[in-house]
Amino acid sequence: MTENRTFQFNLRGYLSALSVCLLVAAWAASGQVEAPVRPPTVTAQARQKTGLRAVSYEVSASLAPEKQMLTARAIVEFEAQTPSRVVDCELHPNLSLSDVRDASGKVLQIDRGGQSGVDVVVSLPDVVPAGQRIKLTFEYSGVLANEENSPISGVRLASIGKDGAYLLLPARWFPLTGYPSNRFTGTFHIEVPQSFVVIGTGASEAPAPVSAAPTAPRPMLGNRNPAGQVPRELARTLDGAALPPTSATPPSPSPRITYTFRVDHPEAAGTFVAGSLQLFPIQAEGLNISVYLPPSAASSAQEYGGAVARIVNVLSDQFGPLPKPNLAIAQIPDGTLPAYAAPGLLLVSQRQWGPAANARQLANLVAAQWWGDQVMAASPSDVWLTDGLARYSEALYVEQTVGHDGMNKALNDFAIGALMYDDSAPIAEAGRLTPFTPNYTSVVVNKGAMVFHMLREQIGDSTFSSLLHDYYNQFSGKAASLADFQKMAQEHVAQAPAKPANFALGNAAPSSSKPAASEQTAPANVQSFFAQWINSTGIPEFNITYTVYRTKTGFRLDGRVKQNLDFFRMPVEIEVQTEGNPEFKTIEVSGTDSSFTTEVFGRPKPGGITLDPHNAILKSNLQLRVRAIIARGEALAEQGRYYDAIQQYQQALDQQKDNALAEFRMAEAFFYQKNYSAAANAFRDSLDGNIDPSFKWVEVWAHIYLGKVYDIAGDRARAVNEYSKAQQTNDDTGGAQDEAKKYLAQAYKEGS
Repeated sequence: MTENRTFQFNLRGYLSALSVCLLVAAWAASGQVEAPVRPPTVTAQARQKTGLRAVSYEVSASLAPEKQMLTARAIVEFEAQTPSRVVDCELHPNLSLSDVRDASGKVLQIDRGGQSGVDVVVSLPDVVPAGQRIKLTFEYSGVLANEENSPISGVRLASIGKDGAYLLLPARWFPLTGYPSNRFTGTFHIEVPQSFVVIGTGASEAPAPVSAAPTAPRPMLGNRNPAGQVPRELARTLDGAALPPTSATPPSPSPRITYTFRVDHPEAAGTFVAGSLQLFPIQAEGLNISVYLPPSAASSAQEYGGAVARIVNVLSDQFGPLPKPNLAIAQIPDGTLPAYAAPGLLLVSQRQWGPAANARQLANLVAAQWWGDQVMAASPSDVWLTDGLARYSEALYVEQTVGHDGMNKALNDFAIGALMYDDSAPIAEAGRLTPFTPNYTSVVVNKGAMVFHMLREQIGDSTFSSLLHDYYNQFSGKAASLADFQKMAQEHVAQAPAKPANFALGNAAPSSSKPAASEQTAPANVQSFFAQWINSTGIPEFNITYTVYRTKTGFRLDGRVKQNLDFFRMPVEIEVQTEGNPEFKTIEVSGTDSSFTTEVFGRPKPGGITLDPHNAILKSNLQLRVRAIIARGEALAEQGRYYDAIQQYQQALDQQKDNALAEFRMAEAFFYQKNYSAAANAFRDSLDGNIDPSFKWVEVWAHIYLGKVYDIAGDRARAVNEYSKAQQTNDDTGGAQDEAKKYLAQAYKEGS
């Protein structure tokens, strides 16, 4: 007897070949320096500069909130990596250089070039031999008010205002070389109004008042105290000597204060936040966590401090201990990145800072202390090793604390993110992508996280754990490349015993369905794996057909798996739902068309075969593809690009007509465009659509938005009816119940 069953996973993939070209600056024998010629497709982050690299800084910066102005002097010590006569560095385009001087005080020639205006090329009078160091002094100032002219287009990385300020390292608010892979020591003096508190990277010293005379800020103790102790007052000049006058500290009629931060061990320092913040020292899990918050958010200090401490301990068990586990966490104003991690410092925007800590977001930030701070990427094209692994560490933490369901939710989010812009570039060419952009997040962060998960599935739990522990131990305080990691992975695989053939790491099948221990697979081919997932684009989309035959001992399945990538070869797990327990088997998929035969004991149920049931492989299907399109729209809506967002939502609806989330997001976009009639219709469509259990909140918020639309129209009775329906759902996602209660009591007004 035979029985035919066919399942379809719609097929779509991407294959592209991308390359990066880098031209090096040259100079004529006469000594006239030519500006580096760079192809327009290569971002500033992708360029690998040789020559002189910054190794130490002394930065004195004065912040004038009323003018949104930064005035600074940076004394930078450079070391020649190769013989060079130019210093090639990067500085925020809004910061104008008044001059650059050498150690003798001679003013040097400056070329402020590059398409983005971020490049600064300083010509030196003589060639600096490899290994020799020189010091240059940069004087500069400028307005840092918004994302205009940001080194990363559209992303505000530095801002100075009356309510506070932040200076993130990637803003290039002081001259940088080798970003994002350079480490350096230094001293940072940050002068601010007396009402501001400054926290940042480095060991802090107590603040000291600034005299009215235009003298340089004295190095003083800052406010960040990882040990959680109240800093003692201390004011002294550098090396006991008075510092010369500097334009970094103009006279000020209002009281001002200077904070100093010292970096004695090389790290990617240089991130600071200033504002009306209060220190809340939190002792938890044997650690001292410093939480900096506006007084109005004081009630959340214990929640966030405790969460950070728990994450530090869990990840320390997995990767090895941090040299300085007592971290600081601070709330920063909205308008910049949702969250950012610097050495010893975690930053979360006000909008992201809720009463309950977002454990996954904090796990990502804490993990960056291992992957990004202690272990750095050797080049912009190696950032998968830091950003991708920090993202995957979210899933590792969730797996330890919540279990497999939380892990699978995280993997689903990673897959959706990876599908958004997978065809932008291979992971190995991450240097072509601009950090913090949607393309970068899709390829490097989300796809990168999934690649780490797939590697774990291929080599086994214990081998993967050992690999990460040894990788951290060997490269802590250093920079690592893809080649370094691949070599170490291959060595660990070669030393590890073969794993069970149907091994499903982190999502193990019921014990009754596990294969006998004698069933083994050959060691994973790491080189082939990396070639497929790191050096190539494309995500497989599977189509499986099969026939079921009865045998003397059970049932045999003969079938074919088709998918869209010719350059694909991996073992793929299948789950067979039978009239008894589910059975798990592994088949080999190679190329676009693969045949398989496997046997099971129980009779397969109609429609009972699932490919990759435990999400061991990054793959595409209709549901994930539609969700990725919606995510693209959500990213555009966050930027206020509602028209473009609506086009994405419509594209999703073209593929899945009854998708309630797409309808809801489209309705939201119409609402913020003030197209209230279209918004009302779309909100109704979302309520009539197919509401996925993961997005059950669509119902309560659709009713709330409809209530607002009717209030704007002056139809209070219909508005009250919608707010009442929202309450009846008992869904409090995003504070929905308080929102409904608020507008039941008082009508919503446009723009409120």
